[in-house]
Amino acid sequence: MTIEAILTDIEGTTSSISFVKEVLFPYADREMEAFLRTHWERPAVAECVAQARAESGQPLASPEQAAALFRGWIAEDRKITPLKTLQGMIWQAGYESGDYQAHMYSDAVEQLREWQARGLKLYVYSSGSIAAQKLFFGYSEAGDLTPLFSGYYDTTSGGKKEADSYRRITADIGVAPERVLFLSDVEAELDAAREAGLRTTLLDREKVLLNTSHARAETFYDVAL
Repeated sequence: MTIEAILTDIEGTTSSISFVKEVLFPYADREMEAFLRTHWERPAVAECVAQARAESGQPLASPEQAAALFRGWIAEDRKITPLKTLQGMIWQAGYESGDYQAHMYSDAVEQLREWQARGLKLYVYSSGSIAAQKLFFGYSEAGDLTPLFSGYYDTTSGGKKEADSYRRITADIGVAPERVLFLSDVEAELDAAREAGLRTTLLDREKVLLNTSHARAETFYDVAL
């Protein structure tokens, strides 16, 4: 069956986990309270706080209270939409000020460019917000890579370990699931995608998942279409 579209994860797949864990997460944690104090009345920020209030049951009546909750969620690595949205806003400030650039594996950059040039449609699915994904690829070490992608998906489409999320995404893309290849370094995500009918490939850059039931690749060069 011919592949028409590729859906890719970010962390551990196109980019190192360490960049997110060692650069982006600490930056958002460090800047959270000051950002909330400065932008407390901003509608998009107020909406994140309202969603967090509903999620947590806490009053979050001040920037300090909200920051404590969000920082706790960061420490717990919670995949909660208002946190991801707020992190994206903070990361945007960091990207735009030149505090960092997003890491990209060179094989991922080269292969994504080649696939797009061959007419394949490329999409991103990550637990980070769509805004954060666009910033990531827009301010990468390899330059602005956003023109490569036809669309982005985040937790608003559902959890990455739920088959229905992939059904929603392929329906939105408008390509039959069996013609979509999903790339990830997490087997549980690949299991869910396969349950939804997608083709799957495990990116095993650290060479630790040798017995996977999915097609396996150590770099993007090894991905078979």
